[in-house]
Amino acid sequence: MAHPRIRFGAFIAPHAAADEHPSLSLQHDLELVEHLENLEFDEAWLGEHHSGGWEISASPELTIAALSERTSRIKLGTGVVSLAYHHPFHVADRIRQLDYLTKGRVIFGMGPGALPSDAYMMGVPTAKVRDRMEEAIEVLVPLLNGETVTAKTDWFELQEARLQLDPYNEEGIEMAVASQVSPTGARAAGKFGVNMLSIGATSKGAFNALASNWAIAEETAAQHGNTMDRANWRLVAPVHVAETREKARENVMWRLPQWIDYMAEVAAIPLAPPPGVDPVDYMIDTGFAVIGTPDDYVAQVARLTEQSGGFGCYLHLETRWADWAETRRSYELIARYAIPKINRLNEQRMASETWLRENNKLFRGELEAAVKAKVDQHAAEKGEKNISPDVMQAFQNVQEVK
Repeated sequence: MAHPRIRFGAFIAPHAAADEHPSLSLQHDLELVEHLENLEFDEAWLGEHHSGGWEISASPELTIAALSERTSRIKLGTGVVSLAYHHPFHVADRIRQLDYLTKGRVIFGMGPGALPSDAYMMGVPTAKVRDRMEEAIEVLVPLLNGETVTAKTDWFELQEARLQLDPYNEEGIEMAVASQVSPTGARAAGKFGVNMLSIGATSKGAFNALASNWAIAEETAAQHGNTMDRANWRLVAPVHVAETREKARENVMWRLPQWIDYMAEVAAIPLAPPPGVDPVDYMIDTGFAVIGTPDDYVAQVARLTEQSGGFGCYLHLETRWADWAETRRSYELIARYAIPKINRLNEQRMASETWLRENNKLFRGELEAAVKAKVDQHAAEKGEKNISPDVMQAFQNVQEVK
C-alpha cells in the first residue's frame, strides 16, 4: 500500500562568506541545484537580499531563469521575493514569465524581507514591511489567477491591471508565503489561500510555534472560504551529514564560526547559538540542526513531523558550513540512505531479500539439484571424460531435495 511521501530540497539564501570570489559563489548555487536534480531532490528555492555581503542573490528570478536552462525536472521556488520592495504588478509579470521559462516548474514564494538593512536603504520603514507584504499579496493572487485588478495603497496603484499571459499549466502557479515565529505569515496564508513556508523551523521559537501557526492558518483559511493542505507545507532547517557523527562535526567547522558571527553580528537574524557554548553541541542538543549521519537526519524528520502534526516538504537551509566536496557528499548520503527510509521506498525490496534469506537453504538446494541432474544426464549420455573432476566433486554431497 502506498504511503504519503515527503518531498525534499534546498533553501538557498545563499550564505556565502564575503571572502569568496563573488562570481564563483553565484556559480556554486547553480551547480548545487544541478546536483540536487541529479540526486532526484524535488525542489530548490533561491533568495533575495541586498546587503550584508554574504547573501548576494539580488534577484531569485534571474537565478531561476538561468536554472531553467540547466535543469529539466526539479521545481524552482523564489525563496522569497521581498514584496515590500517591489511594485506588485512587476512581480506578477516576472513570475508569469518564469512560469513559461521553467515550463510550469516555478513556485512563487513571498515574504516581507528578512534584512532590516535592505529596507533601510530603500527608505522602507521596517515596521511597514509586513503590512506591505499583505497589501501586495492581496493583488498578486488575483493577478496570477488571471483577474483584472484595480487597487490603490499608499505605496502602489493598479488601474485595470491584468497580465498578458495565462498560466503555463491550467492549475496555475503554486504560491507560498514565508512564516517564522509570528503569526503574520500563517494569517496571510489562510486569508489568501496560499501555502506556508516555515523558515528557520527548528529555531526554538519557530519550532514551538509550528503547530500553533498551522492552526492559525487553518482557522483563518476557514474564515475566508479557503483550505490549507499539509502536503504543501514546507519546513526549512540546517543540515549536514557524513558517514559518521565525528566526520560531520569536523566538516562543518570549516565555515561554521564565520556563519555564527555573520548571523549574530551582521544579519541580525536570531539563528546563531548563544555565546559561551559549543556551537555544534548546542545545535544538535536543541535540534536546531542535523550535524550527524543519515540516521540522525531520519530522526529529525520524525521529530518535526510529530511537532508539526505533519508537513509535505523538508528544505535544507543551505549554509555552506562544509566545503563543496563534503556538501555534495552530504546531499548524496541523504538521497541514497535517508530519504528512502523516510519515504519507505525499499519495503518491497527488503521483503524480497528477507524472503530469500529465510528460504536460502531451500532455493540453494533446488538450484544445486537441478544443475546436478543435468550433469548426471550428460554423464549418462556422453560419459564423464569431458566433465571436470571438480564439478563431479562439488555435487558428491548434494542431498536430494524433498
